[in-house]
Formats: sequence, structure tokens, C-alpha cells
Amino acid sequence: MSAAAPGTGKPAGRIRQKNEKAIIAAAEVEFARHGYKGTSMNSIAQAVGLPKANLHYYFSSKQGLYIAVLNNILDQWDSTFNSLNVDDDPALALSRYIRAKIEYSRTQPLASRIFAMEVISGGQHLTAHYNQDYREWFRQRAAVFQAWIDAGKMEPIDPVHLIFLLWGSTQHYADFASQICMFTGKNGLKKTDFELAASNLERIILKGCGLTPPQSN
Repeated sequence: MSAAAPGTGKPAGRIRQKNEKAIIAAAEVEFARHGYKGTSMNSIAQAVGLPKANLHYYFSSKQGLYIAVLNNILDQWDSTFNSLNVDDDPALALSRYIRAKIEYSRTQPLASRIFAMEVISGGQHLTAHYNQDYREWFRQRAAVFQAWIDAGKMEPIDPVHLIFLLWGSTQHYADFASQICMFTGKNGLKKTDFELAASNLERIILKGCGLTPPQSN
């Protein structure tokens, strides 16, 4: 890994992004396994396969790298909600969001567990991310739900608690997969298990909102 790519014709910025992505992916595994305190920059450097000094070129501290991991997780999750609009069909919008978040739980369970551990431990590393701009983003999502309610498209429920329910229920299948396996007698959750979970959450949440789940293709 190098910051520049002499003779390759590739912009250094692209190389840097590629390297940072690889470092964040390796760090995600280490933080999920050992937690923030139990993870070292040296172990991350070994996992990604580069000298520790090179790692510090991209991320000067463990805290900075950890925050980058958290920001990457939240940016991916929030991208599924960024385009929410009052003109959307509430049933379709909620269904898409539930299924997208469940798919994240299936394909990126470690990311969800890192986030859960951070929140449980007090969320001190999330302070910068949850700034005024993010709180405004949250209020705008809630305002869309309220607009649907005011227009008679949804039951009059609290939009804030609906968002909390959407977050918690979809992430449950990553954070508590071992518990689910214990009670269902499974050795691990498969794609069909996540699809079943998505269908049930869709039905429960949408009907609770007074909406009819869209027909599956």
C-alpha cells in the first residue's frame, strides 16, 4: 500500500481511498472481535498486511481509526434513508428500508455489533457524528412520517419511536444472532432466515402503521 502510485497513471486520491477502505475493513474485524480497548494499531496493521508506520500515515491514532469505522457504518445505514420524501408511498418506502437494513445485518454483522457495543458503552465516540447536522437529518426523517400521518396515509404514531423501532428490530438479527440460533436450534443464520425476518418485520411494522405490505415480486 502506498499513498501515491508513480508510473501507474492512477490518481493518488484513488489509491488513498482504496487503502483506507482496506484498513477500515480490517479494523472492523479487529474491533468486533476485541472491542475498542482490546484492539491495537499493531494488530490492525498485521491484519491488513502493512507496517504500523504506514497505518499511521492514513490514521494517526486508534481513536481516529475507530471513529472512521463508526462513521463508515452509519453512512452506509443512513444512505438507505437519505432519499425519504413526503411524495413517496409510505408502504413501499418502509418496506425498502426494512429489507435494506436486514440485508446489512446479513452481510455486515460485525459492523452492527461494533455499533451496538459502542452505544452500550456510552457512545462517547459517536458525539462528533451525532452533531447538529445529524440531529437535523433525524428530524427531517421524522417530519416525513409526520407529513404522511397528517395526510391520513398512516396511523397517528410517534415518528421518533417508529424510527427507533426500525433501527432496533433490523439490527437485532446481527447483534443477537447467537441468541436467535439458541432458541431456533440453528447453527447459524442463513439468507433464507434473514428473508423470513424481513417479511415478518415488514408485515408487523407496516400493519402497525395502518399500511398494507406491498406484494412481493
